[in-house]
Amino acid sequence: MHEVNYERELIINGRELKYKGIFKADEIFSKMNRLIEEREYEKREKKSEEVVLESGRKIYVELRPFKEKSSYSVLMIKIRVMLDNVTSTVEEFKGEKRRFDNGDVTIIFDAWSLTDYDERWEMKPFVFFMKGFINKFIYTFPIEAGNKKEVVADTAYIYGQMKRFLNSYKYEVGKGPLEADVAKKMEEEVRKEMESFKEEMEQVS
Repeated sequence: MHEVNYERELIINGRELKYKGIFKADEIFSKMNRLIEEREYEKREKKSEEVVLESGRKIYVELRPFKEKSSYSVLMIKIRVMLDNVTSTVEEFKGEKRRFDNGDVTIIFDAWSLTDYDERWEMKPFVFFMKGFINKFIYTFPIEAGNKKEVVADTAYIYGQMKRFLNSYKYEVGKGPLEADVAKKMEEEVRKEMESFKEEMEQVS
């Protein structure tokens, strides 16, 4: 997929997921890849780098998974994963000592609807411009509207599952079973986040 050929429309801009504590970096990326596949996106890694500092490792990975809806319409989620001040620690997990990473996790989500109007309409430049203008500002064609809602739903799903996954480290490692009140609080936090995604979906024309 060549992004330069598409008219872009940003649907979700910079939705942040933050976490501080213990985790395993490889598990974070494995979980993210599984969620991307569950929503039927094709994985694409745009950038990956790691730097070792006195305060710990600094890891940056940018993913741009995409889902082709037709020959002219593509959904794309830009996911930036930043792990800062990553050090190694040992914690008790299910009665056994296990090595974990410890640090700050920030995951930023952007969601895009990409349309190749030239492919769809076989247009001359002026017609291409007018169709794009109408679709963005005056009337959204049903197919494009459905695609926007789908990419919001996909982003919300990945965001919510990753939030649950990261929070589970706090309560499973060295804490014993997840207490009912703690579980309820965690689910309430996720529910509020999902409500905000729902509001964004309702705003999509």
